[in-house]
Amino acid sequence: MESSKQRNDRYQISVIVPVYNVEQYLDRCVDSILAQTAEGLEIILVDDGSTDSSGALCDAYASRHEQIQVCHKKNGGLTSAWKAGLALASGKYTGFVDSDDWIDPDMYERMYAAAEREQADMTVCGLVFDFEDPRIPRREESSNFTKETYSRRELENLFPSLLNDGYFFGRTLQPARVTKLIRTELLRANVKYCDDCVAVGEDLQITFPVLLDTRKLCVVRNFFPYHYWINNKSITGKYDESYMDKVRLLTERLLFISRDKAVYDFESQIRNDFLSMTVLAVKNEIYRNYKAGRKAVTANVKKICEAPDVREAISLHTMDKLSASIRLYIWLMKKGHYSLCYWLVLIFFKVNYYLGREYKRQ
Repeated sequence: MESSKQRNDRYQISVIVPVYNVEQYLDRCVDSILAQTAEGLEIILVDDGSTDSSGALCDAYASRHEQIQVCHKKNGGLTSAWKAGLALASGKYTGFVDSDDWIDPDMYERMYAAAEREQADMTVCGLVFDFEDPRIPRREESSNFTKETYSRRELENLFPSLLNDGYFFGRTLQPARVTKLIRTELLRANVKYCDDCVAVGEDLQITFPVLLDTRKLCVVRNFFPYHYWINNKSITGKYDESYMDKVRLLTERLLFISRDKAVYDFESQIRNDFLSMTVLAVKNEIYRNYKAGRKAVTANVKKICEAPDVREAISLHTMDKLSASIRLYIWLMKKGHYSLCYWLVLIFFKVNYYLGREYKRQ
């Protein structure tokens, strides 16, 4: 049996893949990682209590490929799965691929080369949203970093706009784990901030604290090798009555990280981010729960908008670059025009689903 030291000497990159009931997509994902041109790459498949054939597929891959190891665990959610994978990682750097997505062959070769060249703690690329529905055009997304490398001082200069730059969801840091190659020891030092119960924006609870500790960041610009798959079931979606609770849990995590790290006061930015997610929560209530009827839905919207933390966010937010439509919508929420909120979402926001605008990752 191979020792941990032998694995450490052998692999430079660990790729963690959380797996849960994705039998129809798993081959596409794992094959794309096996096709990587990077050398010294291990793959860690974490079967998070799958009830379909995903676990057996993972084992079959491990039996055929020595660089693949499998961890079977009780179902605990996405965060618990990638944490379990991180515990097994032996590479100098770690990346993540979600099991219904796939990556281009040169993704990790280019990111690893940049990381080694600059001795970066975190290396960042972009992603592409690919939709199963052919009517929806694919869309590229990246972090709002404008340079190829950032020293610690230059990163600190970004802190005033790291989580919100005045725009709606104006995050300079794109939160996604999957577009990052991170020094493994830095991930392990910050995994304590990750709550398994966080289920909205969960990537931020690791990429945010890691960036606050990063001494040097590298950006592979105009590079979109990660394919984030949106199937038709995701587009139609299902109503999540606990969405606002999940938003609050993430906000509590971010506030705790900010206060515990104590390198900058992110409280106002976190409040802005909370308000942005609250607008999405209102949209979730209206667009995905409309079958409950206008009266019931507007009552739920009122409950969201009149909560003390939401009223505070509406009153104190510092987003000064909002579009006219978002400013109007927040004003309607503030003034209690919930029926207008309802009709605006049903009539106008539905279009955004078919333009792919709804799928900006949180």
